[in-house]
Amino acid sequence: MSELTGLFVVKPESVTATKGKDVTFVAKVDSSNLTRKPTMKWLKGKWLDLASKAGKHLKFKEAYDRNTKIYTYEMNIIKVVDGDAGGYRCEVTSKDKCDSCTFDVSEEQANILEAFKRSGDADEDAGELDFSALLKKREKKQEEPKEEVDVWEILKAAKPCDYEKIAFQYGITDLRGMLKRLKKMKKVEPKKSDAFIRKLDSAYSVDKGKRIQLSVELTDANAQVKWLKNGQEIKPSAKYVFESVGNKRTLTINKCNLSDDAAYECVVGEDKSFTEVFVKEPPITITKLLDDVHTVVGERVEFEVEVSEEGANVIWMKDGVEINRDTAGSKYRFKKDGKRHILIINEATKEDIGMYQALMCAGVFSADKELEVLQSIADLTVKAAEQAVFKCEVSDEKVTGKWFKDGVEVKASDRIKMLHIGRVHKLTIDDVKPSDAGDYTFVPDGYALSLSAKLNFLDPPKIHLDTSGAGSKNTITVVAGNKLRLDVEITGEPAPTVCWMKGEQVSNDEGRVRVETKKTVSSFVIEGAEKDDEGFYSITVTNPAGEDKAKLFIKVVDVPNPPENIKCMSVGEDSAMIQWDAPSFDGGVPIKGYLMERKKTGSARWTKLNFDVYESTTYEAKKMIEGVLYEMRVFAVNDIGISQPSASSKPFMPIAPTSEPTRLMVDDVTDTTCALKWRPPEKIGAGGIDGYIIEYCKEGSDQWVQANEDLVSKNIYRVKGLPAGEKMLFRVTAVNIAGRSPPATLTQAVTIREIVENPKIRLPRQLRTKLIKTVGEKINLVIPFQGKPRPIVTWFKDGAPLDDNTVGTRTSDVDSILFIRTAERRHSGKYTLSVQIENMMDSADIFIQVVEKPGPPIAIHVTDVWGFNAALEWKPPKDDGNSEIIGYMVQKSDKKTKEWFTVYEHNRRPSCTVSDLVMGNEYSFRVFSLNICGFSDDPGFSKNTAVICKTGNKTPSGRRDGHSVSPKFTAPLVDRSVIAGYTAAISCAVRGFPKPKITWMKNNMIIGEDPKFLMQNNQGVLTLNIRKPSKFDGGRYSCRAVNDLGQDEVECKLEVRGTQFEILFP
Repeated sequence: MSELTGLFVVKPESVTATKGKDVTFVAKVDSSNLTRKPTMKWLKGKWLDLASKAGKHLKFKEAYDRNTKIYTYEMNIIKVVDGDAGGYRCEVTSKDKCDSCTFDVSEEQANILEAFKRSGDADEDAGELDFSALLKKREKKQEEPKEEVDVWEILKAAKPCDYEKIAFQYGITDLRGMLKRLKKMKKVEPKKSDAFIRKLDSAYSVDKGKRIQLSVELTDANAQVKWLKNGQEIKPSAKYVFESVGNKRTLTINKCNLSDDAAYECVVGEDKSFTEVFVKEPPITITKLLDDVHTVVGERVEFEVEVSEEGANVIWMKDGVEINRDTAGSKYRFKKDGKRHILIINEATKEDIGMYQALMCAGVFSADKELEVLQSIADLTVKAAEQAVFKCEVSDEKVTGKWFKDGVEVKASDRIKMLHIGRVHKLTIDDVKPSDAGDYTFVPDGYALSLSAKLNFLDPPKIHLDTSGAGSKNTITVVAGNKLRLDVEITGEPAPTVCWMKGEQVSNDEGRVRVETKKTVSSFVIEGAEKDDEGFYSITVTNPAGEDKAKLFIKVVDVPNPPENIKCMSVGEDSAMIQWDAPSFDGGVPIKGYLMERKKTGSARWTKLNFDVYESTTYEAKKMIEGVLYEMRVFAVNDIGISQPSASSKPFMPIAPTSEPTRLMVDDVTDTTCALKWRPPEKIGAGGIDGYIIEYCKEGSDQWVQANEDLVSKNIYRVKGLPAGEKMLFRVTAVNIAGRSPPATLTQAVTIREIVENPKIRLPRQLRTKLIKTVGEKINLVIPFQGKPRPIVTWFKDGAPLDDNTVGTRTSDVDSILFIRTAERRHSGKYTLSVQIENMMDSADIFIQVVEKPGPPIAIHVTDVWGFNAALEWKPPKDDGNSEIIGYMVQKSDKKTKEWFTVYEHNRRPSCTVSDLVMGNEYSFRVFSLNICGFSDDPGFSKNTAVICKTGNKTPSGRRDGHSVSPKFTAPLVDRSVIAGYTAAISCAVRGFPKPKITWMKNNMIIGEDPKFLMQNNQGVLTLNIRKPSKFDGGRYSCRAVNDLGQDEVECKLEVRGTQFEILFP
């Protein structure tokens, strides 16, 4: 079904027309967002398409404005008559979008004379006066009850929910017409709702049997809404589906029928949104056509047609003249049988020969008079085993009718009874069951009228959970990794909503933990149960009749985690004491004990040490080989099974401790420290040494203090934090997996005080010569020294104390560092490091030279030209880069090719002779200077040129008279207009000698090395390529050519238009 959207820019308005005058209705539709041309329908009432009535009385017009993309539709009613009064509707559709609006035409007499009309079709003076229209008009006024004014006043002051009650009280049966009139009378500007972001549209249209969706958007995403139909609350069912997604609330009506043609409203608190739904019936068509009949005089003839809907009115015609009951007499007889319509000629004669036609009167039902509904049926909501009674009252007590449930006729039974007493029709259903819920419709026979209501069945929800033998709480145990599927039977009508929750978290319908819900069973599924799935769960079932809730506890059990911290506490010659911690998680079941295994380090074979469960966490492993490394691992056991093995212990070896360390001596002493060194034990054994422990105590005391927290792996250690001036004793113990060795102790106490040592600088070999660095390099010099106590370190540059923010120094106890992050030429010089202890001093000099590339040579000129040779001379560069110039590179170039060729790569002198020059060419020269950093970045160019004449004469000036030409453009630049995003190029041509220098400019600004532009010169044809230009690249471009004889310049204008898409769709 098409989505209802606001396509109308201008909607037709209701008018009061004067009889005999013309009326025009205008509708405008915005097609800027439509993919195809919209289709417009003008309708009268609910379904009568006025396009079939187009002619002198009704005219339709359509226009389109290409600039605004708006379609204008007009409907003109020529000379309004009584039959034109009523409700109209226009609908516009375009693919998946549609919109509709309604308007009314009411009739007004201009004066009393216009109420008269003359019989016949002649002019206004012909025929006899007909007073019928005037009498009808006056009769209509007389029928208006005086108290009706009071009814409308009551309705205007009443709440919308009371409209139906007031209408029934005062005998108003046309509730839809009453609402329309009341809406016109109020003329109240609607106030802006605080609860709705987007309200319902004013009207919706749907075909009979189709589905329609009514949606609103709320400001509060958690707000609850109620949907009402003709003031009665709608309950969710298969026909009426409620949806809530974020701020959007949607009512879906499935399989729409005529009973769904009603007023709907959405209620949020005190705010309401109203709309009307129009259900369009499909046009009534003839499904079985007439057949030609050949008969004899006196025979009975039957003409039969079949239509698509019951109750349709068929007009029979013979040779274009209608055959009705008044003119038929006894010759013709009409018969209706459901959808079949039959014309019967009792005794055929030759006068009956002719063309017979059956015509449809669209929407005209056979009814002698209008049937009024005095009391309509109302929606019912009942519980199981209760009685449901649908009751309605119509104006004609002779009218019979049929009851339908969901479009199927209801048949009487022991439980279902249908009564017709006078004008009252009743449908009684005893002992209501869930299958009785649905839409009930009463259709009077012979009238285009139906009364509908809904029966809602309520059955409180119930959870049928077997909790027998569960104790005080419903506990379900599942082994980790297994699948749990808990099927819970639920009952209730309407079908209750099921919600599974873990704590405050709602379970989803997808994923590893999910809920699968069928009509009567809700299944809670856990695929591959995990420890995090354990906890309290609740199931809640809810429907309008009530709520039921049940709680249960899901316990996930598993094998325990592996034991932790496996370690060897002590070893013997063939045994070891192993200890471990219990697992961090017992799997939800108590630990029964442990299993142990061991293996040799490097082997993959584990040997079981016990077959019966061992309960303690300490175990003595025996029968091991001395000197062999072993590893242990432990398994935990509970009622579910055996855990994974623990991590292997550190390798241990059944072996005795080593002997004591040897040659313990003092290496250095300061005011608070003492450095010791020693040799490894003579007897170490296969277990090796893990490290050493150093201890000290005061002389005469036996309170030994351990100096190191961790084992020392080296054979030297400095003990810190000793009291100055005290005599201290020291001892060292070797440690391996078997334990501590006997200690090695100093025989004499050591007095803790500083030992004086002369200062001495140990200058690295590479710094004994000059250090050469390039500008920009990093300099980092590390110069070690010795001396005790710590000497005073001072740096000098060129004999003065170092005072430069760009030169940093850092000094430690044993060395001093000089660093320069970015070397500059000013950092060159002599640096002196001085270390001093009291009156003792040592110093060292370091020479640093910072160099860079030299500048170009100067004063380059051709001194002489003879034959095919030229002599060059120049002066050294002004800037030698802080380094000696060691040579020059000489290059030549002839004026024809302008290409440079190297003549001398390393010329040591500031002069040279260039040989092997070509006769008739003119040469220029350039020279690069060279030092230890390389060649200069820029060359020096010769001030004059060398011309090798055919006669061999010298022409130092180098100019060929008679052939030099100033630049001249032979093809100018042309104005261009290009599309943005597509590469463009502008070209011109130039000639001149010497070869001119070309410069491209944009808006008088030189175009530099911009990668967006590519400049080419092909034998005088100049091209500027612009890569993917944008609107900002538009402007005036110019090209300038310059040589020694003058210059020339051309320009053009470049316009950059929008992209092709922007041109077609601005």
